[in-house]
Amino acid sequence: MSIAYAAVWFFVFSLPWENFIVIPGVGVFSRVIGAAAVALTLVAMVLTGRFRRWQPFQYAAFLFVLWAAGVLLIVYNPPQMPKKFWTFVQLFVMVWMIWEIAVSRSRLIGLLSAYVLGAYVSALDTILLFRREAGAMKRFAAAGGDPNDLAMTLAAGIPMAWYLGMTNHRPIVRWACRAYLPIGLLGIALTGSRGGMVASLVGLLIVPLTMTRLSPGKLALAITLLAVSGGVAVAYVPKTIVTRLSTTTTEVEDLSLGGRFRIWKAGFHAFEQRPLIGYGSGSFKVALLPELGYATQVAHNSYLSVLVEEGFIGLLLYLSMFISVFLALMRLRGLERRFTLVLLATIAVAMLPLSWDDRKTVWFVLAALAGLARASTMVWRPAASGPQYAGSPPYRGPAPARPGPIAVPQARRGTSR
Repeated sequence: MSIAYAAVWFFVFSLPWENFIVIPGVGVFSRVIGAAAVALTLVAMVLTGRFRRWQPFQYAAFLFVLWAAGVLLIVYNPPQMPKKFWTFVQLFVMVWMIWEIAVSRSRLIGLLSAYVLGAYVSALDTILLFRREAGAMKRFAAAGGDPNDLAMTLAAGIPMAWYLGMTNHRPIVRWACRAYLPIGLLGIALTGSRGGMVASLVGLLIVPLTMTRLSPGKLALAITLLAVSGGVAVAYVPKTIVTRLSTTTTEVEDLSLGGRFRIWKAGFHAFEQRPLIGYGSGSFKVALLPELGYATQVAHNSYLSVLVEEGFIGLLLYLSMFISVFLALMRLRGLERRFTLVLLATIAVAMLPLSWDDRKTVWFVLAALAGLARASTMVWRPAASGPQYAGSPPYRGPAPARPGPIAVPQARRGTSR
C-alpha cells in the first residue's frame, strides 16, 4: 500500500507540469506515472482485499461518466469514441485511485503538498522564461503552454500552500509552502491572465479568513509574506502585463471578454436545439459551427461546455459532484472548513473562463476534498465500540456489569414471649 501511495504522490506532483516531458510513442510523462499508480493500486486492492465504500461524490462522478457513455453509444453511435470521453474515464479512475489509496487525513495532506511542490516547477520555469525572453514576449508560460491554463493551475495552489504553511507539522514543508506564495503569485502575474488574477484573489480569501486564528508570531509572518509577494510583483511584472490586467473591468463592461461572449451566445443557441442530451462529448466545435461559421477551439467556460455536449441532464450530474463535495465540507469545523471551501471556490471560479471540465486539476481537487471531508469527520473510539463519526450518537453497547450492594450479615433478633 505504501508503494502505491508513493506512485499516486508522484502522479499528483506531476499534474502542474504534466506537459513538460513528452515520451515519443507514449505521451506526456504524467500519463506514464498515472498508469503505474493505477496498476499498483489494483495490486494493493487485490492483496489487501479491501475496497472502500463509495460516498456521494464517487457515485456522482460515476453517473456522469456513465451518462456521457450512454449518450454517445445509444444516441449517436460514433465509429469510435471521442478522445474527451476516454479522458473522463481516466479522470474517474484517478478519483477512484485517490479514494482507495489516500485513506487517512495525513495521506491526503501529503497529496496537497505534492501539488504545491509540482506548482513550484511550473512557476519557477515561467520566471526563468521571463528572465531569458523578457524583451521578446508579452506573456509568459512554462514549457510554451497556455498562459491562462497555467495561471489557473498556479492559482489552485495558493490556498493549499497557505493552509499547509500554517498547519503542517514538518518545518521544511511549512517553509516550502510559505515560500510558494510570492513565487506562485509572480508566476501568475507573468502569464498576464485576467482570469488567473480573479482566481488568485478568490484563493487569497484564505488569508483574511484565517488571520484571526493565528498566533502573534504567525500573524507577523503572514503579513510579511503578503508584503514580500506584493513587492516582488511590483518589481518584476512588466508594464505591458500590468496594462493588460487593468483592462479586466473594461472588457466585462463591454461584454467582449476577449471574444468569449460571442462563443457563449452561440453555445446557448446550440443548447436550445438539443437541451436534454446535448451533442456528445467533444462535440462543442461541431455544435457551434452552423452559427459561427468556423470551428472554435474551446468553449472558454467549463459549465457551458458540459451543457452543450452532455445536455441539461449531464450538467446536473456534473454539478452534483461539486454539490456533494460542498455538503460534505459543510460538516467540517473551524480552519479546515474555511480552507476547503476557499479551495473549492477557487476551482469553481477558475472554470468560468476556461474549458476545464476534463482537466486533472479539477477532478483531483474534488477527490482530495471529498477524502478530507470523510477523513476529518471520523473519530476513532476504542476498539470495542468501533469507528464513530462526528455527529453520530454515542456508543450504545452493553454497559459493564456494576457490582451490586454487598450484603452485610446481621445478628438475628429473637422475639420475646
